[in-house]
Amino acid sequence: MTSSAQPPPAPGARTEHPEHLGHVIFITASAAMGGFLFGYDSSVINGAVEAIRDRYAIGSGELAQVIAIALIGCAIGAATAGRIADRIGRIACMRIAALLFTVSAVGSALPFALWDLAMWRVVGGFAIGMASVIGPAYIAEVSPPAYRGRLASFQQAAIVIGIAVSQLVNFGILQLADGDQRGELLGLEAWQWMLGVMVVPAMLYGLLSFAIPESPRYLISVGKVHRAKKVLAEVEGEHADLDARVAEIDHAMRSEHKSTFKDLLGSRLGFLPIVWVGIGLSVFQQLVGINVAFYYSSTLWQSVGIDPTSSFFYSFTTSIVNIIGTVIAMVLVDRIGRKPLALIGSTGMAIALAFEAWAFSADLVDGKLPSLQGTVALVAAHVFVLFFALSWGVVVWVLLGEMFPNRIRAAALGVAASAQWIANWAITVSFPSLSEWNLSATYVIYASFAVLSIPFILLFVKETKGKALEEMG
Repeated sequence: MTSSAQPPPAPGARTEHPEHLGHVIFITASAAMGGFLFGYDSSVINGAVEAIRDRYAIGSGELAQVIAIALIGCAIGAATAGRIADRIGRIACMRIAALLFTVSAVGSALPFALWDLAMWRVVGGFAIGMASVIGPAYIAEVSPPAYRGRLASFQQAAIVIGIAVSQLVNFGILQLADGDQRGELLGLEAWQWMLGVMVVPAMLYGLLSFAIPESPRYLISVGKVHRAKKVLAEVEGEHADLDARVAEIDHAMRSEHKSTFKDLLGSRLGFLPIVWVGIGLSVFQQLVGINVAFYYSSTLWQSVGIDPTSSFFYSFTTSIVNIIGTVIAMVLVDRIGRKPLALIGSTGMAIALAFEAWAFSADLVDGKLPSLQGTVALVAAHVFVLFFALSWGVVVWVLLGEMFPNRIRAAALGVAASAQWIANWAITVSFPSLSEWNLSATYVIYASFAVLSIPFILLFVKETKGKALEEMG
């Protein structure tokens, strides 16, 4: 039966299946390109670490600073993106991020010296920070209510796909350079091409921003109601009561409590207890060492005797496991709950990290791990990433979006996200020196944090599955 034979929906009603769902998916996927670049730019450096060390003849301390310095840009970009987007619009913010990604890719591929490579890394980090904020916000604001949850998952999916594609591109370029990260290709070294290829998705992101509409929420906030109605008609269907929807959005914006840092303060502990729980979740997510797998895995495998080509291939397979784990988490998070999934992940990570620590404790034979330990290390590394991806990689963000009371949610999320960037920086900047000191002991430290996260979840984290946001107190 055609839709014309059915009675029109009641005023203000929302159609369950918008007429333009394909268009909505295109809009969401275009915005999620920022997430793709987030993942790509975050992990592409993995392929260039050893080449940068050799090219500039630097030690582990300097190398770690160059790798980790991008996280400073990430923190600044994330902290400022919301205000920029509120002032000039979501689409303009995306275009700025696309430009910064493009400039960073070109600059990183053609550095004059180590200092300007570090500078371009900061520029790329700023773009990552912007993308991490503007993508989810825009998608939430343009998605029809009935599809918001599924469409919001595009951002996380895009991030893990970006990580995987960056590792695949790195592997492909290394093949063209006959396995030499400093091998010459068309006048540039292989590692320069690895960093420069990001120009392609960055320019695509910029072009797509001209093909998608501005957020109706932003348009209403600046008085462009007619344009807002046009966008709402595109994404929610012609039968929606556009006047009612505009009034609803306008009322929601006017009644929002603008939370501030002062709202987060308690009497004795500095922050309110619930804010400390959010900080704890963010910090534990990073202290298990997950970003070592994405920033340093090629270097790690080469340090225990695996040839560069194989090490790049294992970095790619790890990123595929990351995608599989993320899909599992997206399927299970609403079925079995946030806490059980986090506990499963913590247990699996602790066991996998313990096996990695054991494997790396073996003495190298002719510069390589013994066969058994080498196999265990590779399998355990993939198992670790799988358990992280199917649990903490997704669950933490779900919990942070749900656990805070409405009156402090925005400010508390900002503090928790800042804690996450700081912990990420600490792990990233410390790994090269720690691994030179004692690689096995480094993994014992990461395993210990995975173990400690179990009582933290049991004692302090409340289940949010099935609860309305208004119930969070």
